[in-house]
Parts: sequence; C-alpha cells; structure tokens
Amino acid sequence: MGLCHSVDRKESGETSTTASTAEDTPGSGRWRRPRGYKGGGEIEGTQQVLDRLISNGSNKSSCLYTQQGKKGTNQDAMLVFQNFCSRKDTVFCGVFDGHGPFGHMVAKKVRDTLPFTLSTQLKLASESEHSGLANEEGEEGQRSESVTITMDEQWCELNPNNEQLPEMYLLLKKALLKSCQQIDKELKMHPTIDCFCSGTTSVTLIKQGEDLVVGNIGDSRAVLATRDQDNALVAVQLTVDLKPDLPSESARIQKCKGRVFALQDEPEVARVWLPNRNSPGLAMARAFGDFCLKDYGLISVPDINYRRLTDGDEFIILASDGVWDVLSNKEAVDIVASAPSRSTAARALVDTAVRSWRIKYPTSKNDDCTVVCLFLKDDMKVASDAVKDSHKEESVCISNKEEEEDEIVQVKEESTTKSCGIEPKMMTMTLAECISVAQDDEEWSALEGLTRVNSLLSIPRMFSGELKSSSWRKWL
Repeated sequence: MGLCHSVDRKESGETSTTASTAEDTPGSGRWRRPRGYKGGGEIEGTQQVLDRLISNGSNKSSCLYTQQGKKGTNQDAMLVFQNFCSRKDTVFCGVFDGHGPFGHMVAKKVRDTLPFTLSTQLKLASESEHSGLANEEGEEGQRSESVTITMDEQWCELNPNNEQLPEMYLLLKKALLKSCQQIDKELKMHPTIDCFCSGTTSVTLIKQGEDLVVGNIGDSRAVLATRDQDNALVAVQLTVDLKPDLPSESARIQKCKGRVFALQDEPEVARVWLPNRNSPGLAMARAFGDFCLKDYGLISVPDINYRRLTDGDEFIILASDGVWDVLSNKEAVDIVASAPSRSTAARALVDTAVRSWRIKYPTSKNDDCTVVCLFLKDDMKVASDAVKDSHKEESVCISNKEEEEDEIVQVKEESTTKSCGIEPKMMTMTLAECISVAQDDEEWSALEGLTRVNSLLSIPRMFSGELKSSSWRKWL
C-alpha cells in the first residue's frame, strides 16, 4: 500500500551460504576480489574465512542453524566469528533478520560487513590511544565528527548512568556505534540493494574472556542460560525487544512526526507509519535500512549492554523473532540444554519453533527461524560437572538402599527418566506428543487474521473459509 506498491520486488541470486563474501552483482557473472580493512571490504586473509561460520554447522563452542519459513526467501542471516580481531579469547556472534523486498540482501550485507567494520574501528581506536600523535587524533576527529553529531541527535550516550565499567566496554561500545552508522550510510548509497523499504534487525555479541558485550537493533533477542543458587537452569534476557510501543521508542518516533499504531486485525502489534500515508507499517523501532522512515524516528543505533560472566553461566542463545514469537525464554533454554549434543542444539530449537508455529497458528505461514548457540564452558568441564552430579546421586541411593530394600515400589515413567539422566522437569509433554495424541475432530483456537509480519509490503494470503473449518491436523 502507499509507497510500498511502487517498489518492484526483485529476487536476488544470492542464495548460497558459503564463506565467500564477494559482492554478487545480479547478471554480471563477475567475481570481485575480497578487500581488506582499509578498503571497507569483508575479508583479509584465509584464516579469517576459516574462523567464520555463516551456514548451518557447528564447532567446539558454538552451533548455528536456520530454516526458511513459508513466506518466501529466507531473509535471516547468522554468523559466528572465532578469534575475532586476531584474539584467541574473543568471539563475535550475530543474527540478522531482514524484511522488505530486499531484506535478504540487506541482512547478508550487514552480516558480511559489520564484524570487519567493527574490527577496523577497534584498530583505529587502539592506534589513536597508544600513539598519542596529534595528527592522528585530528584525522580521527574529522572522520568521527559527523558520527558524533548524529549519535547525539539520536539520544545515544556511552555511559549514561556513570557506572564503573571496564575500559574495553567503553572502547568497544564506541566502535560499535560508529560501525553501525557507517554501515547504514553504506547501505543508503549501495548501487544494487534498494534499502528504501527494506532493512534488517541485528543482535550481536562480543565475548572477550569473561567480558560480554551485547548490541541490539530491532526485535531479535539474546538470552543467557545460567544456574541459580539451587543449581537450576534459568533464563536471563540480555536484550530488550525494541518495539514501537515501548515508551521511549514511541516518544522518539512521535517527536520526529512519525506515527505508531496497530491495525484492527492485529491489535497486539504496534507499527511505525509515515506521517501522511498508511505505509510501510514497520513492526520495530530500530533497523538498518528502511530509509523511508529514517527521518521520522527510525534509527540504526544499537542498544548496548555489558555483563561479566560467572561460573554459573552455561550458554547464550541468539535468535530471530520467528523463534521468540512462539517460544518463551525458558522453553528455549530447556530445549538447548536437553539437546542430544552441542552440535544439534540450534537445530533442535529451530525444529521445535517450527512445530510450535504449526500448532499455535495453523492457518498462518511460519516465519524464518534462525538460532546461534554459544557455549561458555568447554566439553571437559561440562563432563566433569556431570560426573560429580552422578556421584552425588549414587551416594544418596546407597544411603537409602536399606530403607527401600524391603519395599515393593511400582515402576513409573518418572523413575525411568531419572535413571536415564533426564530431569523430571523436562518430561512435560512435547509439541510432537501433543500432535500425536490429539483427536481428529479436535479444533484448535488460533490467532484470527494475520500473523505478525515485520513489514506490510508482503501480506500472507488468507486461507478460504472452507479450509479454515477443516481439522487442524490437515495443516501439519
């Protein structure tokens, strides 16, 4: 509707998820040499390609998996970058959820550009800090002058609460803020990607030793799994879903003459609209691209937070909103924790999210689902902890053996699960079991109307009334 209908949708030929980061111009058939940091490119050396995962796979400390939804091209992108900035104790992870006609291209472009732009900014900041030469400081000041002004206009401060934070955090935050604005400028001037009504979210983390920095643009999410005092696994949300109905986000948008309201068909989804036209209806308050709304309150400034990791922290989940729309933080943490292996954890979470879409919204097309899992402990430490727990259980069983010796106890499923090493809490009915035990004539209540989409550029078609009245099992 409105401006959105004037944009012709073009399908990009970029469907591969290989490690190559050369820009592909549709129809050119030419390969471009990967450029270094100074040239604003993506690759410097073969080692950086080897340390980078962008497709379904895993390594010893992380795994990642994505699955295309039913709405068309998979517009999600993901990344795990080991040995980031040539440091063995540093890893960079990210999930990018594109939207709009060219959202898949924007997401891949940000995925390929952000880590290397950030690395360049960190190098410049480090050189400027250690050299102390006046000419370098002057050049850096000229390069960042426009950036600083823009950030001030977008209500962004390095340390608004004057907290005691490590030096690396402030340095990294400043570099990440500059990188995001530089990438957004490059997207605006990109010759082959039309970002006027297309964009992407971004949730990224940089883990350096025990220091964790998380940056978020949009409604993708990062969740930490940690142990509480009772050694129970709990979920801690590390980011805030930057929706248009948040008070601070809504105030900024309205101050810039943008409008925020929800449609009658989906009253729970607030969207951003142009002042005089009912378009484009963006379901987030921050994003790369989407330049039709950049003058009306939409920004690409990340919300950055710091956390010091502890011994109780187990793993971190980064996922697009296709996962969080149907699963809670605790459910996601439990699924990853109960996965058969680390290499299959991300896929287990995506598969569960897809099944949950089919159950909760059987008449709607499921969204793309992308998950990155970063494990904070090595396999040896996890194995030793498991052995200690098993020894504790054995000692308890031996102490109570004499009391239970003369009793006849009925065997239950709960005891079987304990003997297999599975916690009773995890033995609640799974989604697959819900499907198998459901009656044929059972009708499931689902969200009427449209399932939330990030942009109203492509509204999913509704099923006919005849199909709606059929049994829900036919759509599984």
